[in-house]
Amino acid sequence: MLLDPENTLLVRGATPVLLPAGAPVHDALPPLTAPGGKARLCEGWSIVPRLTLCVVDGPGDHGLVLPALAAPVVGGTDAGTAPSGMGDWCADAERAGGAVVMSLDRLPEALDRSALLSSGAARGGFVPALS
Repeated sequence: MLLDPENTLLVRGATPVLLPAGAPVHDALPPLTAPGGKARLCEGWSIVPRLTLCVVDGPGDHGLVLPALAAPVVGGTDAGTAPSGMGDWCADAERAGGAVVMSLDRLPEALDRSALLSSGAARGGFVPALS
């Protein structure tokens, strides 16, 4: 399923985050839990982060294709607030061996990972990258 880049936010970091909003795979993803602040592995899912397209593949017919160059990327140099580029996000995902997919009903007004994780509305987990 093609995901509108306007309904997506890519967050840079040691473990990068892909935030899709209103994604058709939302209910197929497990409830997101992060004991100790680390997201659990999202079993049966994989991610292929590339500069032009980002593919999240799940079990069966579940999956997303994101036109990555058009998606907003935040994080990096200024404590997670400076705009950044998709190439940087892909490099973060490569170093981390994947990314956290945090599916929500809608994008948050403020990016507060703790609040998002404790809301009970997020679904997903750490999705390993295919080599």
